[in-house]
Parts: sequence; structure tokens; C-alpha cells
Amino acid sequence: ICDQGGECDLQDLTLFYGPDHSRFEENKRGVTDKYLGPLISTHMTRCIHCTRCIRFASEIAGVEELGATGRGEEMEIGTWVEHAIMSELSGNMIDICPVGALNSKPFAYRARSWELKKTESIDVLDAVGCNVTVDTRGSEVMRVLPRLNEEINEEWISDKTRFAYDGLKKRRLDVPMVRRDGRLRPTSWQDAFATIRARLDGVPGERIAAIVGDLVDCEAMVVLKDVMTSLGSPHVDCRQDGAKLDARTRCSYIFNTTIAGIEDADLCLLIGTNPRFEAPLVNARIRKRWSRGGFTIGRIGPPDDLTYPVAELGAGPQSLGEIVDGSHAFCERLKAAERAMLIVGQGALARPDGNAILAAARAIADGFGMIGDGWNGFNVLHTAAARVGGLDLGLVPGKGGSAVEGILAAAGDGEIEVVYLLGADEIATDRLGDAFVIYQGHHGDRGATRADVILPGAAYTEKDAIYVNTEGRPQRAERAIFPPGEAKEDWRILRALSEVLGHTVPLDTLGQVRARLAELAPQLAHAGHIQPAPWKSFGREGKLGTAAFVSPIEDFYRTDPISRASTIMAECSALHAPVPEPATGTHG
Repeated sequence: ICDQGGECDLQDLTLFYGPDHSRFEENKRGVTDKYLGPLISTHMTRCIHCTRCIRFASEIAGVEELGATGRGEEMEIGTWVEHAIMSELSGNMIDICPVGALNSKPFAYRARSWELKKTESIDVLDAVGCNVTVDTRGSEVMRVLPRLNEEINEEWISDKTRFAYDGLKKRRLDVPMVRRDGRLRPTSWQDAFATIRARLDGVPGERIAAIVGDLVDCEAMVVLKDVMTSLGSPHVDCRQDGAKLDARTRCSYIFNTTIAGIEDADLCLLIGTNPRFEAPLVNARIRKRWSRGGFTIGRIGPPDDLTYPVAELGAGPQSLGEIVDGSHAFCERLKAAERAMLIVGQGALARPDGNAILAAARAIADGFGMIGDGWNGFNVLHTAAARVGGLDLGLVPGKGGSAVEGILAAAGDGEIEVVYLLGADEIATDRLGDAFVIYQGHHGDRGATRADVILPGAAYTEKDAIYVNTEGRPQRAERAIFPPGEAKEDWRILRALSEVLGHTVPLDTLGQVRARLAELAPQLAHAGHIQPAPWKSFGREGKLGTAAFVSPIEDFYRTDPISRASTIMAECSALHAPVPEPATGTHG
């Protein structure tokens, strides 16, 4: 009855090499199961006290919440005061438990391992690009497990990567829709395309815009780019959050040190980033380097527990300016470091003074010897899986074009008549005014609720696609299941639409699309390999603001349409929500 049956090393060894009966005649010990939260189910009678879970929590995750109480026969593993494990990496304890004492609560008793089809793929719920295995049965994703890759995620994945899969089958868009009489109504692909063609008829290119979302693959982006170019529109942007990133200089928007390269550094400066929730596996790698000793970490930004000690240098750009001009006390540590690195987060770049902050970070990298032979210590940490790929492919405003903020303002004023949202859900859709909105995506999220036409696309588990992680490493996601209903792969939708609009994009096969990718960005032709970017000048010096940095992640468990549709992530979000302060005053 053990739900680890079929993939339990202990069971397999006993079957092939063990005796057929037990040598022990004593009564078996019964242990009460512990509550560890909505993600981990416990069968503590099986526990052999190997303490792997305790050591993972304290050494890898940096959350010392598990321990052993009692002695001898009375010894038990658990939390001292029973509560959920408050770690974004807790699901990895399931993998390292050798006896099935810790199991996946959402997956428990739903399937046996031999019933599942395994597909090697990658995660797209953050920008790290963790390697995963997607287990499916029929048309349903049953679970997501980590796949070993020492250069990126080692053998770990975050809880969001592991457990948000139930969101893949909820709130799905599986049929085209057109808004009629104020309501979205199902229709055919031909009718949806005809509606778009009729609305775009006679609309000049400068009154058409496109915004690209955070989960979009490179194939869809390259076809969208060609479609918008053929329509004559310069208004295309992949930076939903308004981050001030320059697509012309690749070294200015990738994680140049590489994730594995963190282990070679001896100092790290965090600027406007909270890696624990923006990229948990990057944070785990920083902690791994800190645990070896001889590693100093400084932070400019709001204080928070990163699972390792940091030197608090200030809350905002003022401290950054002091480091640039050399007046900050932390400058002495920067000068003494041999291989220093810095990490700039989107919380620092998605601000009006983002260009000045980027220039200041570059000045620090240049001024304190972070750039040298075989070492580039300047890093940008992204939160969106599509961001680096979009910048590589040049999905930024053309000559005379507007970025996301300009598109929203122009749409609200009526200057832009048509807005194409390619999986874009993290924008203020209420600012689109009376614009005709076409939404292409896989979930009925924020973008779909504002749409006039909906074109159902495929999620990352439902297509063969290329994504580029924050290091600039292109990786391939493999199709594990087919899209539901009438939904189709995103690049195919755009190719068909281009033909209906009379601006046919000559890309008929996936091979041709990838050849076009390689033409625009040659580094994307080599999956799994990072093309180092030459160091160049970038950023625009200007006045730094006074407002403190704020992390772009308000709720780690609900950052995208998939995780927002997940009931498992909703439980985790509610569990980790801050407890409101009790009201004060006299009650009658």
C-alpha cells in the first residue's frame, strides 16, 4: 500500500537481495503522523531516523524547523510546535526520504509510477529554467519532479515548480471567443480571425501595439515580431513590468557570472532583489557558497530573511550612490574582494530611475574590479522566463515605438486602436481604454477578462518550445501532453493569423521557425549552452530616486496565470500570508 511502490530503492533492494521474512519478533512501534503543511503527507511509522529531512532543512533550505525529540524508542522527527514547513524548497524532502515517510500530499494515491509517461522538460514559472521531468497519464499532468543539472538547479526545484501543476487544468481557454453584446461567446477559429481582420482593416501600423507576457516561448515571439513588422507597427515590448533593460547590449541583461559561477565568488552585492522568492534556486546556490565560508553578502533593499546572514547597506538608491562615489563603508570590502559579483533585481530596474540604477551598477562593476579575464561579476536576475529570450530577439520598441507604459497611455487616450496581448497578464488592463484587445494565451486570467477576441494557446507542457533562462542559456521544453479542446501552439496561431490578415509570415514548420530564431539571435541555436556576452558600456546616468527598493514578488505562490489557477498554491499562499496586527482600542 506504500505509495512509493515502484520507485523505492529500499523496496527494490529488499525484493532482489533481502530475506523473505523479518528477524524481529518485537511489536512494531507506532508513531503519530505529523502535520507539515499542504504539500507533504507523513507516514512517520516508516521513519528510520536517517535525519536527511532535518539536514536538508537546516543545511540546504536554511530553515531550521525540523528536529528530533525524545530518545531511543521514543525518538520522533517533527517540528517542536506542530506547523507547516515555512520553506519554498520543502518539497525536496519528499525526494530525499528513503522510506516513504514523507510523501507528496497532492499526488498521494493518485497513480503508480509505472502508469506514468515521463517527459524531460524545463520549468518556466521563474527565470532560472530548472530542469524537470513532467509525469503524465493520458491528457493530465500528474506531477513534476526535478531533473539533475549541476549547472542550474542541481537536484532541487522550488515548491511552486513542483506543485503548481494542478493549475494547468483549471481556468483553461480551450475555444476561441469573441465579445458580442458585452459578453465573450465561444466561436470558431475562422470567425475569430475574421473578426480580427475586419477590425484591423484600414488601421495604420502606428495605431497597433503588442505586449508579450512572461511565459511566452521564443518561437511565438519571433513570429509575432515578424507579424508586427509586416503590419508596420513599432509598438512591441516584452518588458511587462517596465524594466529599463537595453536589448542592444546583451551583457547588461543576463546573469553573466552564471548560476554555477556563484560558487567561485568571494563577495556578493544584492541590489533591489530578494532572490529567495524571485529565484529560490539561485538563493540556494548563494547559501551553498556562504556555507563554505569566506563569502560576504551585502544588500541594498528591504530587509528580509534570505536564510543566510547579510550586511544591510541601506534601503534604496542613496546607498547605491554612496558605493559608486566610494564613501560607503562597504567599499573597503569590495576593494579587498578578488572575485566580487553583484546581482541587480527587477525591483531596482522597473522604476522610473531604472536606467540610472543600471548605470550605477555598471559603474560599481567597473570601479571595483568585477570585470576581468574569465570573470564577469555583473548580473541581472530576472523573474520572467520569457524576458531574456524576448530581449535577445529584439522584442522592444522600434524607431518611434512605445514601451509598455507608452502603449497603455496611448491606448487610454485613443491613439492606439488595437492591442495584441500575447500571454500578457501582469499589466494594468483597465488602462487600455476603448482599444480593441486581442488576447492569446492559455488561462482565463487578467488579460482574457479584458479581451474582445480570445485565441486559446498552449501551456509550456503542451508544446515543443525554446526558453532562455536568466543566464542567457537557451533550453528546450518538450511537449508532454496536447493542448485541451481547440487550443493550439502559439506560433501556429500567429502564422495562421498572418495569412488571414494578408501579411503571410513564410514560416510553415517548427524547423523554419527555429532557423529564423538562429538568424535573429545565433546564440539560441545551441540549446543548453551559454554564449558569453562581451562587456560594453550601457545604462544612462541620471538622478537616482529616493524611494526604497521593493521586490516585484508580492506573493511567491501566485505570480503567473498557472500558479494563480492552482488550488494547491492558493492553500500555500493563505498559509504564508502575514497575520494582520490585532486591532487596538477599547471594546464595549
